Amino acid sequence: MNGEAVLEKVRRYRAIASLYRQTAAFRPPQRNSLLGQAEEWEHLAVSELEAYFAARHNPVYELFPQLDRPAYRTMAVAA
Repeated sequence: MNGEAVLEKVRRYRAIASLYRQTAAFRPPQRNSLLGQAEEWEHLAVSELEAYFAARHNPVYELFPQLDRPAYRTMAVAA
């Protein structure tokens, strides 16, 4: 997966998290649940970035840069 695609996913995840936080401000009864959802989306964004950079700094990725992350993980386990 290329860097632009990863950044687009991260933008989307963080936008969704922002919407949950905004909604929480206007719905006090559901506030805790909504903020929990926002936290999950933020965690997904961070995980996406971490996985991308971990893959970019791995020698297997340098040999096969066309691989997406799931295929990369399969090769890393097999190696």
